[in-house]
Amino acid sequence: MTEFVYLYRGYELPASPEEMQKKTAKWMTWLKDLSDKGHVKSLGEPLQPDGKVVKGAKKQVIDGPFAEAKDVVGGYSIIVARDIQQAVEFSLGCPIFEDGGSVEVRQIGQLELGDGY
Repeated sequence: MTEFVYLYRGYELPASPEEMQKKTAKWMTWLKDLSDKGHVKSLGEPLQPDGKVVKGAKKQVIDGPFAEAKDVVGGYSIIVARDIQQAVEFSLGCPIFEDGGSVEVRQIGQLELGDGY
């Protein structure tokens, strides 16, 4: 089995606590089903909408990403699947699609450090 990361993009916070409770229940049901089948390595965590971006050779620090941007990663999970096709299939049940969001599915590579690390 191979590990994949789901990057959740475009999630909108609900307007009321009741709506938040409903959305959270949908997410937990979906993730519990995957977990019960042995496909969740880590539920992951939500990410705060603000932060800093460091870029370029001069290591320029700028504000961002911005919560208004549709491509901001709002959270992640780590999934175990046979291949990327199966990982994509599992993602189809994600409640984020109800809000017009997306799930980016990426295989996690293996980094091997040499001696001394």
